[in-house]
Amino acid sequence: MSSNPISQVPTNIITGSLGVGKTSTIMSLMKHKPEHERWAVLVNEFGEIGVDGSLFQGQHAEQQVFIREVPGGCMCCAAGLPMEIALNQLLSTAKPDRLLIEPTGLGHPKEVLEVLSSEHYRQVLSLQQTITLVDARKLAEPKYTEHDTFNQQIAIADVIVGNKQDLYRADEAEQLIAYVNQANPDTKVIFAEHGKLPLSALEGKTQGLSNSSHHHHHHHHGKPKPLACDLPMPESGVIKASNQGEGYNSVGWRFAPDKVFSRQSLVRLLVDLVVERMKAVFITDMGVFGYNLTPDGITEIELDECFESRIELISQANAAGKSTIDDGMESQLLACLVD
Repeated sequence: MSSNPISQVPTNIITGSLGVGKTSTIMSLMKHKPEHERWAVLVNEFGEIGVDGSLFQGQHAEQQVFIREVPGGCMCCAAGLPMEIALNQLLSTAKPDRLLIEPTGLGHPKEVLEVLSSEHYRQVLSLQQTITLVDARKLAEPKYTEHDTFNQQIAIADVIVGNKQDLYRADEAEQLIAYVNQANPDTKVIFAEHGKLPLSALEGKTQGLSNSSHHHHHHHHGKPKPLACDLPMPESGVIKASNQGEGYNSVGWRFAPDKVFSRQSLVRLLVDLVVERMKAVFITDMGVFGYNLTPDGITEIELDECFESRIELISQANAAGKSTIDDGMESQLLACLVD
């Protein structure tokens, strides 16, 4: 492997709200990756369990794709250290020809861009198009249009992708164009179905922070604690973790590799969930499968491999700030185990 210093790695941020199709978009882009190129993906998740890494790796195990996760909330927090540590390790290991960064849909994309634009990374990274995925149907919901993070995602974008275009009503594409023109008139707007973008959408220097006002978001943290994704598996073979912030709650579980689930029972359970977001990978009696649930429905994909079964649920907090996810979920999952 070359010992040359890592320099000017083409880097794209791919951002957007929960369930808008960021992971599907990155998976689609990786399917069209030039065979000779090494790509790296740094993915940030709101929950502590970390599922996206298994979804990506399970489909691209032999394709020169390197994955690193930063679970547990906004990766730019704590002076950017979680992100910088993960990014430095990923760059050192992968020596990539391209880097894709997926911040959590509940994170603070301006701060991520600030870290990547800092002096430390100026020679290492070549920041290219920042892509923000938007579901134009959500413009009718004030919880999106009045949310600072949603508008940050619009403000920093070089390209807005109106994803899930096949589900729009006649006037919703035009409404998205008008919204973007009002917020950031120089931003290009394109449309896609199922996150399918041409590789050419990644090319071109970002306008970066010049697209938006430059400010720091102040985060408040308690004492750092080990994330559930890093804990050793106990004898019970089950680890549960939760997180909260930005008006949302997450609950997730890890299951030891020897726990095998009934695919049929799992699907019956998962299709009936009422949550904002669910991602999972499961070792089942019929193979390894990944699951992705949004308000538009559930998808199931077969994976090549999976180290252990994991699931993460995200829901809006109720008026008391508590999770709306049923306390009996763990028992329901365990009931899906094959005897």
